[in-house]
Amino acid sequence: MPAKKCGSKKTCGKKAKNKKALQGAVVALVTPFKDGKLDEESYRELVEWQIKRGTHGLLTVGTTGESATLSLEEKKRLYELTVEIANGRVPVIAGTGTNNTAQSIELTKLAADIGVDAVLMVTPYYNKPTQEGLYQHYKAVADAVKKIPIILYNVPGRTSVSLAPETVARLSKIKNIVGIKEASGSMRQVTEIIKQCGNKFLVFSGDDFTAYPTMALGGVGVISVASNVMPKEMADMMNACLKGNWDKARKLHYKLYDLFKAMFIETNPVPAKTALYLMGKIASPEVRLPLTQMSEENVEKLKSILAGYKLV
Repeated sequence: MPAKKCGSKKTCGKKAKNKKALQGAVVALVTPFKDGKLDEESYRELVEWQIKRGTHGLLTVGTTGESATLSLEEKKRLYELTVEIANGRVPVIAGTGTNNTAQSIELTKLAADIGVDAVLMVTPYYNKPTQEGLYQHYKAVADAVKKIPIILYNVPGRTSVSLAPETVARLSKIKNIVGIKEASGSMRQVTEIIKQCGNKFLVFSGDDFTAYPTMALGGVGVISVASNVMPKEMADMMNACLKGNWDKARKLHYKLYDLFKAMFIETNPVPAKTALYLMGKIASPEVRLPLTQMSEENVEKLKSILAGYKLV
């Protein structure tokens, strides 16, 4: 698909004037497809719905957005579209991490030039670098693209490597490395990172299940799969946490718990896309190989859970 120019001169190539804080419920957006191509109409409608429902921020081209099977041109188009649609109303974070440092630099430069507010960089997968290799990878990107805030992304269940808290602490001393999406599921890891990096370093939960406890430990938000389906409720939970209303936040955590589980009855983002399709929010539940459509048995389970929330 040929890349198109961004539709708004006000938002392309520079950061929005009314940039908001990087915190709260940041939705890890799915990437809608139709007949193998980006479905821009569904994507526009989905992003608008998210903003209207109170989502605090938008992540495009993340794991949930099937970044591994997007072409460079598709990533560029999604960066452009998201900046254009958001138009400064909420921050836009772009996924730019790969297992190739040079390519990660290229994508980060591209995203920065388009005007995103920050980038999310997953640990290099498959290569299995040492902690020193991880440090040097992120340092190389930060040195090459100084004008954009970088959020680290630790998800060992998908990448086979894990950023040690000591490595995160070293990286936090680099001016434009501002935070981490911590998706190890370990509250000990979260505690160590916050303890070693201090409260100016932004710690986001990388799992909906751990959003509430991460906030209680001093985190600033969650980069959320469930926000695709119930953005208002996820934003409400994060607002309660940010205001110190822990009773309300805990009640919302338990209210949303069945949805959190449903989003992982098959590999993410298959359940999220299927849910959005069943809700009429995207035109197709299509995913790209090697991911496949949800089994009929699990579709029925998902329908039952969504019905419990009165979403279908």
